[in-house]
Amino acid sequence: MKNNSNFEDYLKNIYSIKISKGKVTTSELAERMGISSASVSEMISKLSKSGYVKYLPYKDFELTKKGDEIAINLIRKHRIWEVFLVEYLKYPWDKVHTEAEILEHTSSNELIERLEEFLHFPKTDPHGYPIPDRNGHIEKDKSVRLTELKPGDRALIIKVSDESSEVLGYLTKMNINLKDEIKILEKINFDNSIQIQNKKEKIFLSEKLSANIFVIKL
Repeated sequence: MKNNSNFEDYLKNIYSIKISKGKVTTSELAERMGISSASVSEMISKLSKSGYVKYLPYKDFELTKKGDEIAINLIRKHRIWEVFLVEYLKYPWDKVHTEAEILEHTSSNELIERLEEFLHFPKTDPHGYPIPDRNGHIEKDKSVRLTELKPGDRALIIKVSDESSEVLGYLTKMNINLKDEIKILEKINFDNSIQIQNKKEKIFLSEKLSANIFVIKL
């Protein structure tokens, strides 16, 4: 199969859904990529014939070892570029994702290794996601969603979802950042919103927004 950005994007998104949800379906992949289920089914068939995807019972599917290696390498390139763009070109974290999406497809492994060394081998990207090493190893994520905490709990924000620029922009507006230590003040049963204390500020967060914030309980 021709190695182009569309093909790589499929592999990367399949990998990401598998990590976050445990299984991948045609409808989930179509929704994530913003395309029709028919288009996804056609591509999955091609990826299966080429040895990048394998079908599972109940119409699920996942990457083969060969598909995994390509997806993880693409994620590695993406996250290293994000570090460079934020630290050296001063891109805000809500705009860096789109640029890295372009660069990840055009960068050789040698370039990424040189860039990684220049950046002093960063362990995480600007959103807190771990960066795979050159062998494809990724440190295990021990964080939980903010929604899983209870009133009175204290936690350290270590990751925020990079899938929505609107979420990242709102967090910037609310002055919520990685490595902030927060306390859960209240959970509202009516809509599952959460009130937190961050520094000296008391902030209400919707359930949807809270689900995009990942923490380690202190």
